[in-house]
Amino acid sequence: MGYSKKYLPLFIGLAMGAGVFLGSKLNFSNPSAKLFSYNAKKEKLNRLIDYIDYEYVDDINTDSIVDVTVNRILENLDPHSVYIPPEELEGITESMQGDFIGIGVSYYPYRDTISVINTIKGGPSEQSGILAGDRILMADQDTLYGERLRRDGLADKLKGELNSQVQLKVYRKGTGIFDVVVKRGRVPLRSVDASYMLKERLGYIKVNRFAETTYKEFKKALDSLQDLGAENLVVDLRDNGGGFIAPALKMADEFLQNDELIMFTKNKKGAIENNYATRNGSFEKGNVYVLINENSASASEIFAGAIQDNDRGTIVGRRSYGKGLVQREMALGDGSAIRLTISRYYTPTGRSIQKPYENGNKEYFNEYLERYKNGELQNADSIQVADSLKFKTPGGKTVYGGGGIIPDIFVSKDTTRVGETLDYMLRSGRMGGYIFEELDKKRAFYNELTEEQFKEEINIDDDFADGFLVYTRKNGIDINLKNYREQLKKYLKAIMAQQLFGTSEFEKIINKDDKMIQKVLSISD
Repeated sequence: MGYSKKYLPLFIGLAMGAGVFLGSKLNFSNPSAKLFSYNAKKEKLNRLIDYIDYEYVDDINTDSIVDVTVNRILENLDPHSVYIPPEELEGITESMQGDFIGIGVSYYPYRDTISVINTIKGGPSEQSGILAGDRILMADQDTLYGERLRRDGLADKLKGELNSQVQLKVYRKGTGIFDVVVKRGRVPLRSVDASYMLKERLGYIKVNRFAETTYKEFKKALDSLQDLGAENLVVDLRDNGGGFIAPALKMADEFLQNDELIMFTKNKKGAIENNYATRNGSFEKGNVYVLINENSASASEIFAGAIQDNDRGTIVGRRSYGKGLVQREMALGDGSAIRLTISRYYTPTGRSIQKPYENGNKEYFNEYLERYKNGELQNADSIQVADSLKFKTPGGKTVYGGGGIIPDIFVSKDTTRVGETLDYMLRSGRMGGYIFEELDKKRAFYNELTEEQFKEEINIDDDFADGFLVYTRKNGIDINLKNYREQLKKYLKAIMAQQLFGTSEFEKIINKDDKMIQKVLSISD
């Protein structure tokens, strides 16, 4: 298989990506003024920048020098104290707010045109009659097609002020080019990818991150499942890199009894802040199963740790990422910001789950490679633990600190080259182009399908799967799928369901025969 070494860095990058980003307890208030009092060390830096600015022989952008300086300072603190430049801050803030102002379409640049994958249910574009498969040619006076179509900046052409209007020029097969006016509105960025019943009395909720709207979404999904008879619950936090702490605390509160400790933080002065459950929990009885993997980080680990340390549920999967540092965000006045680590958090038994970072950021972020090499992803016995970091839960269960949440029930990862490749193509959108082209051949038919009709009438056969293999070979990827044909067909159908109906239908299909979910089904009553 010629692809094997070529794509290994991609697999590693995918695995590491989710754990790197997400801070935890963000505080947007500025530090007190005394932090900015006169300091000789700060004055030295200011004088150096001024000296370069006024006297250096060539013209130079001192702003870039400042950015480099700030980055180097933060890099020497810890892996999660970071500088966020202005061009990135807006997008990160939107993601964590849980919505943005736009027209409400999922799209990607297909060939030389913005192609609508689907419209957000109830959003501005759906209300204006935009359909999946439509090509957006212009937004007001901006041309959005052609050989020089750039992905960066496309979103800005479609965003705007709340209730402002944008005139779109749209091409639709069978109809031609037409104009439509769309009034921009709030477009949700969903934290809950799916919620449905796995079987009688067992519900399932997948949470992809912890944003401002996450708890509200989770509670709505939980209430709906309870109305359907859910007495036991699976909370899927795989590949959830974290985010805000507050939603994770509220979620944990749903399962814990009054005054049970959820977590606590400690700063460099030794000040401790405890976070307890309240009387408001709606799911304090019944079995809880939390799914985690090596990309579950930060707030995900807070939730899993609270459930595990209070003997409230069963953690299933693989050791989590190991991020136990809390950041505060501070604006720098020019549209940029820093996130500075201000404390550590601890699970109810008192364990820190932060993995070591004394050997530098490179080794820290490449720690996934060590797990891969030492066999930890295939065998629970390969997980390295220290007796000095052993803790006991109230029920007498042994748990460990020092680097991630170790699951109660281990489920191995498929680390074969073909398995890794398929998973990468699934999660990175590599299959999306092929599915989009196939749907586009009969767009009117597919746009009329209901979810029930899709389940009953659409089957991915060998010819369809072979078509994908031809498609990948044209794009420089040659894969031997001798033992993975059925998995490939399942993945292709999941991507098709996602483009037609959204993430919930995608997860339902992907979760069929999922090893972790099968393990839960085998141990649940």
